[in-house]
Amino acid sequence: MTVPPLSIVVALAENGVIGRGNALPWRLRTDLRRFRDLTWGKPMIMGRKCWDAIGRPLPGRATVLMTRDPGVAPEGAHVARSWEDAKRTAQHLAATMGAAEIAVVGGAEIYRLALPETSRMHLTRVHDLTPGDVVFPAFRADEFRETFREEHPAGEGDQHPFTFIDLQRR
Repeated sequence: MTVPPLSIVVALAENGVIGRGNALPWRLRTDLRRFRDLTWGKPMIMGRKCWDAIGRPLPGRATVLMTRDPGVAPEGAHVARSWEDAKRTAQHLAATMGAAEIAVVGGAEIYRLALPETSRMHLTRVHDLTPGDVVFPAFRADEFRETFREEHPAGEGDQHPFTFIDLQRR
């Protein structure tokens, strides 16, 4: 069995902020559509705070919820108690679903664990210095090469200008 690669999907401000008060600190309708398209038909690995922010399983995807809290076992999620367990569960789900990759969708601690093993990153760079209390972990940009870039202005449903950037591990 081929192990599907891990792909990070994240929106981050120019200062690295990805969240504030357990929510996205901006409104970008175009990015939400991209998130749906990038994760559709795939298993997604997320942490408990990310799960709490979304509040429900998302249609068309399988959620692997990573949490150390033994009292957390929400309906509609596949619960994993460690990073290794989350990857195993997502790999099994990917095989069942016929998915070619596993999406890692947050939060910061989950991204930190996934970064060393990530093959691709789908970034939305929000062109703003948004204040927040959660930041994306530092990574070495020279370990990745850019494969796609698309600029978007602020506009109807998009609070800030932003850029879609896809990176592939070298």
